[in-house]
Amino acid sequence: MSTAAGKLPASAIPIYTSVASYREWRKKALEQRKTVGFVATMGALHEGHISLENDLTVVSIFVNPAQFAPHEDLATYPRTLSQDLELLAAQSFTLPVESATENPKMRKTSALFLPTVAEMYPSGISQDTVAQKGTFIEVKGYGHQMEGKSRPTFFRGVATVVTKLFNAIEPTNAYFGQKDIQQALLLKRLSRDILLSHPDPKHIHIVPTARDPSSGLAFSSRNAYLTHDGLQVAPTLHKALKAGEHAWNRGSTKAESIKEAVKVIETMKAHAQSDSLTTDMHLDYVELNSSDDFEVIDEQLTKSLVGSVPVILSGALWVDKTRLIDNLILGSTSSILA
Repeated sequence: MSTAAGKLPASAIPIYTSVASYREWRKKALEQRKTVGFVATMGALHEGHISLENDLTVVSIFVNPAQFAPHEDLATYPRTLSQDLELLAAQSFTLPVESATENPKMRKTSALFLPTVAEMYPSGISQDTVAQKGTFIEVKGYGHQMEGKSRPTFFRGVATVVTKLFNAIEPTNAYFGQKDIQQALLLKRLSRDILLSHPDPKHIHIVPTARDPSSGLAFSSRNAYLTHDGLQVAPTLHKALKAGEHAWNRGSTKAESIKEAVKVIETMKAHAQSDSLTTDMHLDYVELNSSDDFEVIDEQLTKSLVGSVPVILSGALWVDKTRLIDNLILGSTSSILA
């Protein structure tokens, strides 16, 4: 445990705030030949963050300055450590049993890695990429499409911090959510390109987006920003993507499918205004991209012409000052979600 533990909220889960203290814990797990699952988060946890199917599970909480541009919400990003610890302590996962006489096996979070900015960036860090010094990771050619078009420095920051976390945690398996599909696929490529062993690409798992069962709204830490009226319209993005998916599946072109999705957002925006909701919606983008290289699909292509490679229908929607993202995988998900 870190010597800073006295300043932290009470926790039933061991908290490690330095790489050195965590590695002492990891060394024991290695000696005992236990598998370690890893879930990287920025805090403000929700149901979609938790995955507990290994011998041991490590969760990290680190709000990474390198993936926020100077104008973005680093200072106001939700920080809810006490609530996060309560959620982690309450979560458990029942492993499948091999026979009717075997007792169910329960797993809980085994450790929390809670590093400081200085620990993760010993050379210092600036949100301004021009002013940054030290070592950074970039996956060339795959970070300017989709989310990267709106957030051009985002994936450089993600690739850097996750490489650091992989080196510190040394996970057997790592888990990322489909909601951040471009990020997750990019990290698989990163693992392959730089020959990572902990984890290798086959042990980086992309899990389906966790959603509100009634509205379909994707769980997100940024949902905490939404007002009451904002929550009423926030599911619009998912509804729009479902409309685009329906059009694509019935044989519409990419351009027609995008048009159907945008129509849903425009209709909901008009309804919100007529219902006097004190909220505003602004579409950032809706796009259809290849799941292989993230390149934009040609406007006139249809499902039958794309072939066997699944495509990603994604979008970003501003609800007041909160930017929400979501996506759907069109086609077989077996090669992506596992």
